[in-house]
Amino acid sequence: MKTKQTKATILTAKPRVNVVTLGCSKNIHDSEVLMGQLKGNQIDVVHESNNIQANDIVVINTCGFIDNAKQESIDTILQFSELKDQGKVNKVIVTGCLSERYKPELQTEIPNIDAYFGTNDLPDLLSSIGADYRHELLGERLLTTPSHFSYFKIAEGCNRPCSFCAIPLMRGKHVSKSIDDLVKEAKFLASNGTKELILIAQDLTYYGLDIYGKRNLSDLLRHLSDVEGIDWIRLQYAYPSGFPMDILDAMNERSNICNYLDMPLQHITDNMLTSMRRGTTKQKQIDLVNRIRDKVPDIALRTTLICGYPGETEQDFEEMLAWVESTRFDRLGCFTYSHEEKTHAHNLEDNVAEEIKQERVDAVMEVQQGISYDINQSKVGNSYKVLVDRIDGDYYIGRTEYDSPEVDNEVIIAAKDNYLRIGDFVNVAIERAEDFDLYGSVVK
Repeated sequence: MKTKQTKATILTAKPRVNVVTLGCSKNIHDSEVLMGQLKGNQIDVVHESNNIQANDIVVINTCGFIDNAKQESIDTILQFSELKDQGKVNKVIVTGCLSERYKPELQTEIPNIDAYFGTNDLPDLLSSIGADYRHELLGERLLTTPSHFSYFKIAEGCNRPCSFCAIPLMRGKHVSKSIDDLVKEAKFLASNGTKELILIAQDLTYYGLDIYGKRNLSDLLRHLSDVEGIDWIRLQYAYPSGFPMDILDAMNERSNICNYLDMPLQHITDNMLTSMRRGTTKQKQIDLVNRIRDKVPDIALRTTLICGYPGETEQDFEEMLAWVESTRFDRLGCFTYSHEEKTHAHNLEDNVAEEIKQERVDAVMEVQQGISYDINQSKVGNSYKVLVDRIDGDYYIGRTEYDSPEVDNEVIIAAKDNYLRIGDFVNVAIERAEDFDLYGSVVK
């Protein structure tokens, strides 16, 4: 006679936490901190395991930034909610930006989720799993990226008043981490094989104002640059208004600070920048880009733009498109405007049709594709230091200092001709180039 296996007998096995991460690099960082805390509490933890187990506690770290991201988060919550109803997972816990922003609505619409937590509720989330928040685990994260690079969050929240952005609603006011704590975290990561720190925050350039009374990113960069084992430091998410030019001095002084800057400019016409509450003007942005390039001639500039913001006319768009053509950013991303509740721009009429928004995005990216092709062609015949990220089929995939993972160009190297290790630096001679990829061989 067979004994019937009940859910209770299945759950006698030790629970495992399966963390699912949605959204940006800031969420990746937060999930890694959560996983480090769980490991420190001797709790078995995995990241986005496809081997779903009946005793799993699934923690979904959600994104709530724009419509597409919110829908992906809701779909993921519903997926695991159904698995819970079917007895295929034990518990489902939701955290992150969507949960911070829409907790009451989510509790009403998807009530069988075991708990909803916001972006700053880590101790409470851990407690719900039977774990304690361990303050001594400073910087001890379980990386979900390859071990040789790490997203490195230097601050939380944002004080900027951008009209289209809901991040302050979800992440709160800007709070900088101390230089001492960040150096300790960098040393821990370096001791475990991290060679590249990708500095992230909602606004890197605001760093230090709250705890040091001044913009202190340049000092932080120099301290991080001194950490043994850190070969590259990369800057993402710099804000143009009040940009501290002294960070470029640090970039010029230190060879391990990449000549790379991600600075979302969002638009260029004065009426759009004013409505967006960006605190700058067309001429100030043009002057800033020129000053940055004058000071660091070899810099790779990445920016992000929005198409279809309320009131954007065809003239506004054409002016932006002409500016993109003339400025020739090394890297560029472009998105359609998303009408977000409780933001200042939500009071405006969302009066640009979705198809026109997308047409404008496509037009910008077509121009950028040509610019990227031209820039890449100029690299043919030159050699670059390349960090090997992964192997994909018959090719190693790497990056130069001018490229951030996931969003920028890649260097493709034939595996049959080389034996390379993931995480190693190699010199690569570029032999040919496409719109967004470089092809080369290792210089022996």
